[in-house]
Amino acid sequence: MPDWAVWVFLAVAFAAAELFTPGLFVLGLLAIPALVAALLATLGSGLAVQLLVFIAGSIATIGLVRPIARRHVRMPAQLRTGTAALVGVRAVVLERVDDSGGRVKIGGEEWTARPLFEGQVIDAGTRVEVAEIRGATALDFE
Repeated sequence: MPDWAVWVFLAVAFAAAELFTPGLFVLGLLAIPALVAALLATLGSGLAVQLLVFIAGSIATIGLVRPIARRHVRMPAQLRTGTAALVGVRAVVLERVDDSGGRVKIGGEEWTARPLFEGQVIDAGTRVEVAEIRGATALDFE
């Protein structure tokens, strides 16, 4: 089997393996230097040059690209807007919250609310954390 075919096979294997390891951003990045090594093999470079380029490219992509990719996957709370910014915020129950509803105060505004778990009852005056916003209803948990 020619060298370039081995490198292409490795690149495809790395890219496919990345699909089964979400959030790691390592194996998919190794596909890039494997493709560069395949190109060098096609152009007639020796195996030592191909390995050297693959190793250097792997270090570069993991060291430089991975941190950038990870920063973009997780959006910090201060950058969230709209209802997404309310998730995780503390609220005060104004009217008892049960399966039929209730009211909470989130950041100075009143919201309708339901408990996150069916059958849960949260009494007025209790401090809760907003777990989710569905439409104009906050789902709370203690």
